[in-house]
Amino acid sequence: MADVRHVSPKDGDALLMVGTMKGAFLFRSRASRARWERGGVYFPGNPVYAMAYDGRAGRHRLWAAPESFHFGSVMRSSDDFGKTWTSGETANLRFPEDSGASLKRVWQIAPGRAEEPEVLYAGVEPAALFESRDGGKKWSLVRGLWEHPHRPQWQPGGGGQCLHTVLVDPTRRERIHVAVSAAGVYRTDDGGRSWRTAHKGVRAQFLPDKHPEFGQCVHKIVRHPSRPDRLYLQNHWGLYRSDDAGESWKDVASGVPSDFGFGMAVHPYDPETVYIVPLESDEFRCTPEGRLRVYRTRDAGKSWQPMTRGLPQKDALETVLRDALATDGFEKAGVYFGTRSGKLFASRDSGTSWAQLADGLPPVVCVKAAVVAKARGKGH
Repeated sequence: MADVRHVSPKDGDALLMVGTMKGAFLFRSRASRARWERGGVYFPGNPVYAMAYDGRAGRHRLWAAPESFHFGSVMRSSDDFGKTWTSGETANLRFPEDSGASLKRVWQIAPGRAEEPEVLYAGVEPAALFESRDGGKKWSLVRGLWEHPHRPQWQPGGGGQCLHTVLVDPTRRERIHVAVSAAGVYRTDDGGRSWRTAHKGVRAQFLPDKHPEFGQCVHKIVRHPSRPDRLYLQNHWGLYRSDDAGESWKDVASGVPSDFGFGMAVHPYDPETVYIVPLESDEFRCTPEGRLRVYRTRDAGKSWQPMTRGLPQKDALETVLRDALATDGFEKAGVYFGTRSGKLFASRDSGTSWAQLADGLPPVVCVKAAVVAKARGKGH
């Protein structure tokens, strides 16, 4: 195999982490985001569904969870932007023996709050939440969720029974939201000891009871850091907004060609601005009419506008998965997404216009974006 190329981001640069079905890539640019350098491939041949950038406590740490045939899904980290990684030969995240479960996949890696720089969370398949309090050296199963009375009745979605999204509340120390496919949204207010559903008003269109206690097939939820009670949700049929930390949800799907989709991202500075990529449902799961369109709202979902400048509008049958749409931390936000056909697109003007960064990648399953800076490195 050819030598791996590396990038060397500096403070203030933009950093993209791209996980694919055959390895991971890094992209680096100056703050202008006009030209990009590519690094990789890391973990060649291994699916990488989860990546994260941790800029807390002045460090620049990358996280990835490649899946190898021999060692399974292993949490690995790098403090030098991918030049070296921790060992992949030891399963450092595993279910305890008494759980009766074994790890299939890590779907999400989420750094904890800024004031707790050693805390990390991981959402996995089968659906469970893990926590590390020592910077990722040791991981423990969050028993409060694993032992929830609903869990034995959770059913898998099309992608498996997975806990795919973890949202840490930046202002309430013990509040976390998680999304489980296909069970719904769960919330803890006591650091994980107890959990309750947080999806009232979200439909389960495929069930006889359209509003069950649990069983909603939630594809993605996002939160704005400066307004943590404001949440947005992309459902399996349905777009929703909550203004009360998930106590209730309002349908905001008016004006989009389809309320089915996977990816969702929020503007880093504006809680009213959200991005989605609608797809046709249900088995087709590609862009409607063969037109690749990112829809943007600037009024919290009251109206949506298609952003198409620079995106193919003919014969573009693309699919953007749940973790393959992201924003960075610049005030004039960069918006990024990857497709199952191996294309990577970027906008440096908050989604108004687009450029293609890469083609011919393996199927893209994860895109994370960050601003590299000691004082404000944030993954979104």
